[in-house]
Amino acid sequence: MTLPHNPGSLGEPQPSQTMQVHRLEHRHEEEQKEERQRSLHMGSSMQRRTFRSSEEEYQFSAADYALAAALALTASSEMSWEAQLRRQSSTVEREERGQKRVGFDNGWEKTEIAFLHTRRLLRQRRDRKALRRRTEEKVREAKELRELCSGRGPWFWIPLRSHAVWEHTTVLLTCTVKASPPPHITWYKNEVRIDPRLFPAGKYRIKNNYGLLTLEIRRCTVEDSATYTVVVKNAYGQASSYAKVLVRTYLGKDAGFDSEFYKRSMFGLHVEFTSVLKPVFAREKEPFSLSCVFSDDVLDGQQNIQWFRDGRLLTSSERRQILNTDRQASVKVSCAYKEDEGLYTIRVPSPFGTQEQSAYVFVRDAAAEKPGAPGSPLNVRCLNVNRDCLILTWAPPSDTRGNPITGYSIEQCQGESGEWVPCHKAPGGTCRCPIQGLIEGQSYRFRVRAISQAGSSLPSKASELVVMGESVEAQRKTEISFGLGNKIIISKDDFEDSVTIPSAPTNVHASEIREAYVVLGWEEPSPRGKAPLTYSLEKSVIGSGTWEAIDSETPVRSPQFALLDLEKGKSYVFRVRAVNQYGMSDPSEPSEPITLGKKPDTLPPPDQVQATRDTQTSISLTWNPVQGGPELLGYYVYSREVGSSEWQTVNNKPIQDNKFTVPGLKTGKEYEFCVSSVSEAGVGERSAPTEPIRVKQALATPSAPYDFNLLSCGKNDMVIGWKPPKRRGGGKILGYFLDQHDSEELDWHPVNQQAIPAQVCKISNLQEGHFYEFRARAANLAGVGEMSAPSSLFECKEWTMPQPGPPYDVRVSEVQATSLMLHWEPPLYIGAGPITGFRISYQEEGSEQWKLATPDTISGTHLRVSDLQPGKSYVFRVQAVNSAGLGQPSMPTDPVLLEDKPDAPKIEVGVDEEGLIYLAFEAPEAPDSSEFQWSKDYKGPPDPQRVNIEDKVGKSKVILKEPGLEDLGTYSVVVTDADEDISASHTLTEEELDKLKKLSHEIKNPVIKLISGWNVEVLEQGEVRLWLEVEKLSPAAELHLIFNDKEIFSSPNRKITFDREKGLVEVIIQNLSEEDKGSYTAQLRDGKAKNQITLALVDDDFDKLLRKADAKRRDWKRKQGPYFEEPLQWKVTEDCQVLLTCKVTNTKKETCFQWLFQRKEIPDGQYDPQTGAGVLYIQELSKENKGIYRAVVSDNRGEDDTQLDLTGEALDAIFNELGRISALSAAPLKIQGTEEGIRIFSKVKYYNVEYMKTTWFHKDKRLESTDRLRAGTTLDEIWLHILDPKDSDKGRYTLEIAAGKEVRQLSADLSGQAFEDALAEHQRLKAAAIIERNRAKVVRGLPDVATIMEDKTLCLTCVVSGDPTPEISWLKNDHPVTFLDRYHMEVKGMEVTITIDKVKSEDSGRYGVFVKNKYGSETGQVTISVFKHGEEPEELKKSDEVFSGTA
Repeated sequence: MTLPHNPGSLGEPQPSQTMQVHRLEHRHEEEQKEERQRSLHMGSSMQRRTFRSSEEEYQFSAADYALAAALALTASSEMSWEAQLRRQSSTVEREERGQKRVGFDNGWEKTEIAFLHTRRLLRQRRDRKALRRRTEEKVREAKELRELCSGRGPWFWIPLRSHAVWEHTTVLLTCTVKASPPPHITWYKNEVRIDPRLFPAGKYRIKNNYGLLTLEIRRCTVEDSATYTVVVKNAYGQASSYAKVLVRTYLGKDAGFDSEFYKRSMFGLHVEFTSVLKPVFAREKEPFSLSCVFSDDVLDGQQNIQWFRDGRLLTSSERRQILNTDRQASVKVSCAYKEDEGLYTIRVPSPFGTQEQSAYVFVRDAAAEKPGAPGSPLNVRCLNVNRDCLILTWAPPSDTRGNPITGYSIEQCQGESGEWVPCHKAPGGTCRCPIQGLIEGQSYRFRVRAISQAGSSLPSKASELVVMGESVEAQRKTEISFGLGNKIIISKDDFEDSVTIPSAPTNVHASEIREAYVVLGWEEPSPRGKAPLTYSLEKSVIGSGTWEAIDSETPVRSPQFALLDLEKGKSYVFRVRAVNQYGMSDPSEPSEPITLGKKPDTLPPPDQVQATRDTQTSISLTWNPVQGGPELLGYYVYSREVGSSEWQTVNNKPIQDNKFTVPGLKTGKEYEFCVSSVSEAGVGERSAPTEPIRVKQALATPSAPYDFNLLSCGKNDMVIGWKPPKRRGGGKILGYFLDQHDSEELDWHPVNQQAIPAQVCKISNLQEGHFYEFRARAANLAGVGEMSAPSSLFECKEWTMPQPGPPYDVRVSEVQATSLMLHWEPPLYIGAGPITGFRISYQEEGSEQWKLATPDTISGTHLRVSDLQPGKSYVFRVQAVNSAGLGQPSMPTDPVLLEDKPDAPKIEVGVDEEGLIYLAFEAPEAPDSSEFQWSKDYKGPPDPQRVNIEDKVGKSKVILKEPGLEDLGTYSVVVTDADEDISASHTLTEEELDKLKKLSHEIKNPVIKLISGWNVEVLEQGEVRLWLEVEKLSPAAELHLIFNDKEIFSSPNRKITFDREKGLVEVIIQNLSEEDKGSYTAQLRDGKAKNQITLALVDDDFDKLLRKADAKRRDWKRKQGPYFEEPLQWKVTEDCQVLLTCKVTNTKKETCFQWLFQRKEIPDGQYDPQTGAGVLYIQELSKENKGIYRAVVSDNRGEDDTQLDLTGEALDAIFNELGRISALSAAPLKIQGTEEGIRIFSKVKYYNVEYMKTTWFHKDKRLESTDRLRAGTTLDEIWLHILDPKDSDKGRYTLEIAAGKEVRQLSADLSGQAFEDALAEHQRLKAAAIIERNRAKVVRGLPDVATIMEDKTLCLTCVVSGDPTPEISWLKNDHPVTFLDRYHMEVKGMEVTITIDKVKSEDSGRYGVFVKNKYGSETGQVTISVFKHGEEPEELKKSDEVFSGTA
């Protein structure tokens, strides 16, 4: 409703008459619309609620929005005249209503407003249904209109067709195409565009006549044979059609429809596999590849070659590469994961159906980082991806390596960073875990590790990259398609009401309940508003009556949350609030009570596990499926050889089917199998093992015989031969059923009703001159096999030729890299005379030239063909020779590839436990019905009088009864009824037979094997041990020990031990003496085996043993008390000190240790009772230290000593070592000025004149001692003194020190500044020496203290020196003494005397004599103490006190 723009409009004139008419028409239309709406039976929601108040809001569905948007986009932009008229009348009506509402201004006004508002709402509801219906009609009409009027892509009304024409003719290729707008046309020849300008004029003509397309090719040649394609394209698409053109030439059979080229052009390549896909056993994180070879080049159709894994098409990726080259197709995986395990199938199209091969690829677990750690999980997938959370699932590993899985560690990688971070740990009982706290819009990958007590497994393959929130956003969008390829995408957010605070979420429930967590889910609030939402969760324990907020590390943005901290045994209810930037909603309705679930149980194992034979290396398994529902992930299969207790994992990826073929088994071995069910709860228990089954080829019907040949022919009969089936079905061929066909008749007729056991059949009652063809089928225990292809036509005409017929049944055996054995049967038709020989020829596959195997004919029916080229294939044929010449050739053999098979069985030659010589051959792959046909020298079975033949399952043995020269020769064996050649031969020579006979004698007359003969040892206490060792003996073995021809037994002095388990004979003699001299013989017997071993203890051997035993005994007794573990030994230190060391062991507290030198105790020796180490230091070794040093240790248990003689070589060695160390320690030469001259010297740590030699050199000239040159040494210095140095003494001085073999040279340069400095120092010291020598001095005479009694006379005398004579004076207490009365001084030469008569107490004091001349002065002092009569001097008192204190 629209109000007037201003109140003044109330008094304005009324609308014109035209407007009133429009208003009436509009009202009339509205009434008619209401009538139509009522007839459409509007929805129940509108019928129930007819009126709404102004506060109510109408809820629109997503379909309403979608249809409205579609109508807006598809409606015409031009408005009809009726619509414009209705819009104008509606505007006038709204204005008129506004004027009326303002004009009444009373109670009717409110009624009118309510009425108008209600009417508007009713019209809105009514129009929505009409709008929906009208929109649908508009969309449908628009579609039909566009389909009829708008453009369309091209399509062929009449396609091209193939043509076969003769050379030099014209071919016209035509087709009809429809398209709008007209398309662009392009012609191609073998995918190369045809441009008529590039060819001779008129060669190609291209026309387009209103959709009729033509390509004219004039004067065709063979080069025009190709595939021609026309491609038409416009704005709405493109289409193509192709046809093959074959240009035939007149070349006989190679031309026209018989030519191979025509067949390939018309029907495509007939591709066959020339190699068989074999199972691949790869290892995790390592590469593997599968490849197969075709019979023809498939590059033209390589785009149709497809690889599948478990039925899913494979394409090239970062890890996987699919290659097709020439005749080979392959798939290569650079880094294998368990997910790559499965059944790989290659499919190649051919004219007669799709050709395919399959092989299973097994991916073994990689080596664990820690021994015993489980294998890695697999199939990691992300489910229920929301904005910030998801559910992660995986499959448990098949091999836990004996340690049950206790949990799983989950790692995540954000985006393409490559950085893996641990994010969660899941318990071991489940393979499912919620992941929360993720960032919306961010991409993630996850991987899982299995954890056991042994450690963590390697990580699984990473999951696919997932983007958080993409699926949620996709659910909120609706896509509407219209027109040709046009789409409308509508989001719910575009139609959200502009609410602020959202309403409460609904339907709070547990979407997943597990043992360790509960996943809570709810529906988003409606309306939710356009602002981003987060959620707040609350929980309440049943019965508590309180609500508690649930904390989360990050805001909850998804309508899903995993609760990981619930307590077992408690019931909870939950409610949720929605939160946006404007506030928080009311809480939702509480959920139903929720309790943590129980630990999931693993699924039971399948039952009825059955194993059946499949091929020579595989077994087929079937079982009843487990009813596990969606929890079942598949099955793991395990196998083990009979007799083994350890189960081996067969597959590492769960099998989805209830059958499986286990490849890679050992032929002839027996196996057991079991199966386990796999679920998210883990790997279940294993089923009961199957019955043991031997790996053999399953029995099947044989393939068809082939290569029929006419062996002989009479007037009314023929003899036909053929080759046996290539596949015998794992059983013996019981016979053949033969059919014949007369070329003049229509039907085939059976030849025999009973099976023919041989590969040759004589057919009688034939008509002479007629042509016959034959076919056959082979039969075994499984039934009658395939029918063969018809043979060639053979004419029934009697042979009268003189040459022989063809040999037959040409067989090949013992194929090696360069040779093989050829066998055949002689011809049935011998011609004019007897067979004189055979000629063998061969042909390399692909060649047309036959070569002779030998230059001469062969008389026998076998030949070893040698000197062939390895790796090539050959075919062979045989021709008989008689007097008339060379006969017909036999049917050629199949191509034989020459190669050494590493696993080919060989004849084993040996001697059994009973001493019998045998030749054994084992072929576990042979069918159960096979026979081992032995032959000697290829002439037939060995003579039963000389050999016995024993046959067992898969093996046969020829035993020589009485081996002799008659048994020499070549023994060969052939296994019958095998699809492949199983044969071998061995030539028994005389030398080999002699060795076998010797070994046979040893086995029949066995000798106990001697491992070690008699050994003699002296034990620690002086006992003598005699022992020998033989092989392990049985408990019944016997020993007889003979000593000097008498059997001896255990006694106190001789202890005899016989250990049969170890084969050890031992004799221990406690105290060896002369009575034990002699020979010892051990006689051993164990069943038939025996041996005798002798030991002679006599002469020097016995004497040495006796002395050694006595020494050991004494040494043992010595070690019962303290003893020297290390004897005395010397060592020179780097400081040139000599150390004498020893070490004592087995000491105690009372043990005494002494050092002795020349039988005298050395007090300086050291001993450490804790370590037992004794050390004696010799600071400066000299001749005085020469002598015998001895260390003695003793206590009440005994005494031991050790000594070292330092008198001879040992002393010289020490001095030499001292000299060596000293020479190496010599310091660089130094120059020093002295009073006498210049001194050059070197400091050493030690110097010994006898063992060290020094030589001085000046300018490379050896110096000798003179009056001016003096050389010398001290204990620590080597010097050269130059007296009164001159300029001639300048130069380089070298000191050579020799100590034994060690020589060292030191140099110093006495010149330049060095000489000047040394000379200046010499002159200074020389002047100082003169002054010191002539200076006035008190030389001697005065004591320090003088004590005298009163009244005595004191006389003190001293000697002075000095030049000139010094002046002399005395001082008392630093004052000059006046010589009067009692004081007198007397000078006699250099002697000075002072006399004091009748001394008194006052004479006590410090006296000094002072001497002085021009060079200096000096004072000599003395203290005089005077004591009275009867008193003791002070000095004596102090001496007594010191003495008494010391006492």
